[in-house]
Amino acid sequence: MKLVFATTFPDFFKESAKVSIMGRAVKAGLLEVEAINLRDFTNDRHRTTDDNPFGGGAGMVLKVDPIKRMLDSLGLPEGSRTILTTPAGKVFDQQVASDLSKAPALIFLCGHYEGIDERACQLFTDWLSIGDFVMTGGEIAALAMADATVRLIPGVLGKQDSLEFESFSDSLIEYPQYTRPARHETGNAPEELQSGNHKTIEKWRRIQALKRTLLLRSDLLAGASLSKEDIETLEEIKGEILEAIGKIK
Repeated sequence: MKLVFATTFPDFFKESAKVSIMGRAVKAGLLEVEAINLRDFTNDRHRTTDDNPFGGGAGMVLKVDPIKRMLDSLGLPEGSRTILTTPAGKVFDQQVASDLSKAPALIFLCGHYEGIDERACQLFTDWLSIGDFVMTGGEIAALAMADATVRLIPGVLGKQDSLEFESFSDSLIEYPQYTRPARHETGNAPEELQSGNHKTIEKWRRIQALKRTLLLRSDLLAGASLSKEDIETLEEIKGEILEAIGKIK
């Protein structure tokens, strides 16, 4: 995959491409990362990328010309995705990351200032947001989405199991994890995980994933693929919670 960040702050991405999962993917030849300076696509001596908004108002707006020239210069392969980081976009999630990981190239435009000329916005295939809050620019959002996507490229992670059983892979939050020591002053690791019985371990993990999702992100259950046993387990968990609340009262 080719990964392009179009920004007025290209230095932001230089170290990110060298470390962690992204750095591993680059070294393995699975990923190419490029940070493009939008100022390189201006045609005035001040290298201006923004201007006052028509109609007045506070702040500056990124101009359409540099963005259009930047996109035209890339020579994108078929199936590439151009991504606008914007609070107006669809909320980025694991399913979106999985979808993007199949593209040959991803181009992120990192917004800044008051906004982006609407004519430039319409040039992008995907409008994406990482949440309902305001940031000073789109660089952090683009990097977060890129990280979640790159790790799904086949061959980037060493063990495919780590993808299959992690949080959100089946619309559930992942079960709790434990490692040595088994016994500690802060608490002990569950006996089920130390049993060596794979069926016992799988059952415990599924129950805990359901419980965590119900307690922490119940909204995810609407899109989860639940078996009859899962539904019965959730009802049991709800009953236990109501019983515990009753005892408190």
